[in-house]
Amino acid sequence: MNRSQRKKSLQSRGLRVVALGGGTGLSALLRGLKEHVVRRTDRHASRERPIADLAAIVTVTDDGGSSGRLRRENRMLPPGDIRNCMVALSKDEALLGRLFQYCFHAGRGLVGHNFGNLFLAALTHVTGDFAEAVRVSSKVLAIRGRIFPSTISNVHLTATLANGQRVSGETKISRSRVPIRQIQLVPRRVRALPKAIDAIQKADLILMGPGSLYTSVIPNLLIPEIAQAIARSKAPRVYVANLMTQPGETTHYALSEHLRAIQRHVDKRVIDWVVANRQPISPDVARRYRAEGAEAVLVDAEKVLKLKVKLVLDNLLEEHGLIRHNSPRLARLLVDEFLLRPSRR
Repeated sequence: MNRSQRKKSLQSRGLRVVALGGGTGLSALLRGLKEHVVRRTDRHASRERPIADLAAIVTVTDDGGSSGRLRRENRMLPPGDIRNCMVALSKDEALLGRLFQYCFHAGRGLVGHNFGNLFLAALTHVTGDFAEAVRVSSKVLAIRGRIFPSTISNVHLTATLANGQRVSGETKISRSRVPIRQIQLVPRRVRALPKAIDAIQKADLILMGPGSLYTSVIPNLLIPEIAQAIARSKAPRVYVANLMTQPGETTHYALSEHLRAIQRHVDKRVIDWVVANRQPISPDVARRYRAEGAEAVLVDAEKVLKLKVKLVLDNLLEEHGLIRHNSPRLARLLVDEFLLRPSRR
């Protein structure tokens, strides 16, 4: 596509972005990307707002906290990660976002539940369909984008650890301090949500991560239809690397080891590019994280390139006691590098 054709494409429909993941990583990414989504008042897409459609595909294996309780007691999919994504994409995070994130601190049966989780649970019972409950809730929050569970099947995670032990459930897996050898969905073969597959097939950019490698990123790729749709896509397929390792789950993992773990679980090529941080962490914060068993993800560029994955580095760090991605800067980088540069497509 030459520059003239690309300009015409931007003006006619804008571009479509799909982001897959779960946990706080995906919601942080969406929070930055929503500022580049075409608003209803805009006549055309532009360089500042080139995204016409932003779709989030969210893993549904969470079994802890409020989500886990609702899952067990109401036989529904876990709403927590989806709630976080809705709030991140909401038009008014200050009011409705705070309401959906409100956690009850008193009341028998209510303590520990989020209002947004209960809202999704109630809507699921009213509509009889979790995906429809997500759609209706998204309208209430006036989100700039669409959110889909990766599947509506009741799936769980099982891990085989380096010592041969098997651990079941996302919560127990994330708490394990023994390295993970393999992760599996139970049941293994589940159907993806058709609208999620349609979004991937039409995407101009596919993003995976940031987020927990084995419990947020890889679970979506274990759904055969999702992995196949990504593998067949001609869009840039980008993995957004984590800033820090996670104790137990990715202890001492360099960037190349994150990529190899994904390749080990998916027998098709699903990553072309990786975006990673090059900004150093302040010594005091690094020391505190190190005491908890976490460290900055080492960018071993030569090993990454040997995996036939291209690397983009930038200063993506934000420190406010906790280490997080700088959402606006990350989103700007992704838009500039992969949506507005014809050479990337």
